[in-house]
Amino acid sequence: METSPASISALVVAGGFAIAFGFGLVAARANFCTMGALSDIVNMGHWGRMRTWLLALAVAIAGTALLAASGQADIAKAVALRPSLSWLSLLLGGLLFGVGMTLAGGCANRNLVRVGGGSVRSLVVLTFLAIASYMTLKGLFGQWRARWLDPVRIDLGERGWADQGLDTLVARATGLPDGTALLLVAGLLVLALLVFVFKDARFRANGAQVFAGVAMGALIVAGWYVTGHLGYGENPDTLEHVFFATNSRTLESLSMVAPLAYTLELLMLWTDASLRLTFGIATVVGIIAGSLAHALAARSFRWEGFASVADLRSQLFGAVLMGFGGVTALGCTVGQGMTGLSTLAIGSFLAVAGIVTGSVLTLKWLLWRAESE
Repeated sequence: METSPASISALVVAGGFAIAFGFGLVAARANFCTMGALSDIVNMGHWGRMRTWLLALAVAIAGTALLAASGQADIAKAVALRPSLSWLSLLLGGLLFGVGMTLAGGCANRNLVRVGGGSVRSLVVLTFLAIASYMTLKGLFGQWRARWLDPVRIDLGERGWADQGLDTLVARATGLPDGTALLLVAGLLVLALLVFVFKDARFRANGAQVFAGVAMGALIVAGWYVTGHLGYGENPDTLEHVFFATNSRTLESLSMVAPLAYTLELLMLWTDASLRLTFGIATVVGIIAGSLAHALAARSFRWEGFASVADLRSQLFGAVLMGFGGVTALGCTVGQGMTGLSTLAIGSFLAVAGIVTGSVLTLKWLLWRAESE
């Protein structure tokens, strides 16, 4: 019995909401925040939350590689793996996102989680982030990005590369079959990450952090499966196989910046019949709902505003930087830091390097300013 496009789309949207609900619930329970993890390292030398992030990454890489190797999802069609390597956009966008998330007190995911906990401050930050993101996708910022940044790229397709995966690089350098190179590279990275993560006795003893890392990594893999397997089917109008209910028209997993822009667009243009609920929009709502569920269960829900005008100014500036940087870098700390890296895309490594550099430099600057005052 054939499944209709409408039912496939509904399944993808529902799956996105369920995955994001779980992600928001776990992130709120574990106090997960990539910027917070970097702040712990810079200010206190504590790697606990970063080990959670690295464990999630290890699980995401392992699961995504298995999906690809088994043919359950064509990961090579993901946006992060396109053979055009816009290295300047990835590095600069990541750098600006890292600066922005530090000034704003957290990345897009962290602010979504805070909204579920009652933070009006984070709601304002996300609104400005969504506006800047939309402007970078389709507006004034997008013109700057398309004219000055994206053209600076390396076209790996012209050199015979099917994609920009690190495993593809290894396959071409060693002559190994693509599938073997994928499992080899993924296996070595996962092993290295797990050794580093679990060599710390305190982390091994912290069941909540271990569970959070495993759960969040598994949810990234679930996103690939929902959009790349369950959401892949034949369009009866064109008789082509397509990915249903995704804004990028290909398979997706969790990411925050562009979906916030598409959520804003849908809310503003609700009567536009060409706009539909998508996987990305559902994940935005799902993370807030999951965090809200945790806040209500833990009785931790409370309204929160800005501490001062200076705090407002800093966070709104950070939000705009996150919106522009996140779209330019093709993702945020989750969209590139987990989802992108799970594909082994070289560009994702560049974007994450930019995010980490921007955040660490800003943290050191804030620390220096506080000590000077």
